[in-house]
Amino acid sequence: MTNPTDTPFLPFARPDLGDAEIDAVARAMRSGWVTTGPETKAFEQEFVDYLGGGVQAIAVNSATAGLHLALEAIGVGPGDEVIAPTLTFTATVEVARYLGADAVLVDVDPVTLNIDPAAIEAAITPRTKVILPVHYGGLACDMTAIFDIAQRHGIQVVEDAAHALPTTHAGQLVGRLPSAVTVFSFYANKTMTTGEGGMVVTADEQLAARMRVMRLHGISRDAFDRFSSRAPTWYYEIVAPGYKYNMTDMAGAMGRVQLARLPEFLQRRRHLAARYLAELADLPLVLPSDAPAGDTHAWHLFVLRLSDVARVTRDEVIERLSRAGIGTSVHYVPLHRQPYWCDRYGLTPEQFPRADAAYQRMFSIPLFTAMSDEEQGRVIAALREILR
Repeated sequence: MTNPTDTPFLPFARPDLGDAEIDAVARAMRSGWVTTGPETKAFEQEFVDYLGGGVQAIAVNSATAGLHLALEAIGVGPGDEVIAPTLTFTATVEVARYLGADAVLVDVDPVTLNIDPAAIEAAITPRTKVILPVHYGGLACDMTAIFDIAQRHGIQVVEDAAHALPTTHAGQLVGRLPSAVTVFSFYANKTMTTGEGGMVVTADEQLAARMRVMRLHGISRDAFDRFSSRAPTWYYEIVAPGYKYNMTDMAGAMGRVQLARLPEFLQRRRHLAARYLAELADLPLVLPSDAPAGDTHAWHLFVLRLSDVARVTRDEVIERLSRAGIGTSVHYVPLHRQPYWCDRYGLTPEQFPRADAAYQRMFSIPLFTAMSDEEQGRVIAALREILR
């Protein structure tokens, strides 16, 4: 299978940006205020309004920064342990190492590929400070079970919701669940984007205050207020050795437009996912799980796994799709197979049989809102030719 020279390459992901986003960024640039300012403030408030209120939102320059702020505010430090799934990107747990804490990696559920609550329970020790579930691909983890475990053991929950906007669990939006902190990503390939960026959400006023201080160098008052006030407000105090994690107003302006388009984006992702589920059902594939009845899957990713009867390997499928001009990815090379994590904690594939088995058969196919039905048809046709 080859890609005809007149057929453009279909990337794995492509951001859905239009004139409204361009105009919003240009407006922010023309305003003369390009760092954290009125656009970012408005974006934070609109994000709270989208979630339905009752929380605070703190815009940051990446979800990684948001996770770091969350763990620092909770008080994670040397000697503490943070439990997370091995099937995730390294950012989820590298932030624990920033603070001198240890990551404890556990296996996943074989159907959903989300963190296995039973594996969490088995990994808890007196050092466990935080459970860090990842809503893999946009499908909510079993948060009811996770909250039960956390409450019984007196452990905080921080949700890595990089894939999970807008995802629901038990009818409630992720971001409104009773976690200490939830962190969203607005990276280029996410369900909405600010280019780079993220949002930290919490209902805890003390955590929110700490994260706002640490977001910008540990300064005791908001930088935007200092530089926009008409009163003499030159004086500030450094109360902690903070970070440089604030969002720019250009990103905030783009985020406001993307957030307003989120219902449209979700509808398109649902359409694309439903078509894949229908038209790939008879192939030797394990299809991704949909959300339970009454809940919402964000469909950030569409992850396929080859079934036992498939006559090709995962790598052969990826190579043949590439020759057909179709981009793919793998989510993820599990952390127990990554040199740093493997070497530090002496991890082996045998410790994570479900995640490791999934990894060897999985690949992600294009699913993004700017993809046309014709482009999706190319993916379906190529997979049918490869796997029939």
